[in-house]
Amino acid sequence: MTTSAEGGCRCGAVRYRVTGPMVIGTLCHCRSCRLASGAPSVGWACFATKDFAFVQGEPVVYASSPGIERSFCGHCGTPLTYRKFAEGRTVDVTTATLDDPEAFAPTKEIWVGEKLGWACTNPAMRQFAQSSAGS
Repeated sequence: MTTSAEGGCRCGAVRYRVTGPMVIGTLCHCRSCRLASGAPSVGWACFATKDFAFVQGEPVVYASSPGIERSFCGHCGTPLTYRKFAEGRTVDVTTATLDDPEAFAPTKEIWVGEKLGWACTNPAMRQFAQSSAGS
């Protein structure tokens, strides 16, 4: 299991480092993630907050919904992170922004109840109509 990794935005202005193992990997189909990314779904690699740090540049941060904070590069627009204030223990990183995204494959799909009708799911993954919290 990979326990140290780096990643960043497309233009290189913002870089981050994780120094612990991935807590969980998901593929999210919710409308909020789709709008934030402009994609039919978003891969997330979740890490302990204590194991995550921005090491170059500062992302733009915004509250995408009550209690939720997302970050992105202010130069190129790459979506980078998702944090839920109530939890505070983890930070989700957009898997595609990791330098080696293949090392952080998702194991479950979430919010498939909001999936676009033409988007496909992976039958090899566990699927949840909404969040998989507590599962």
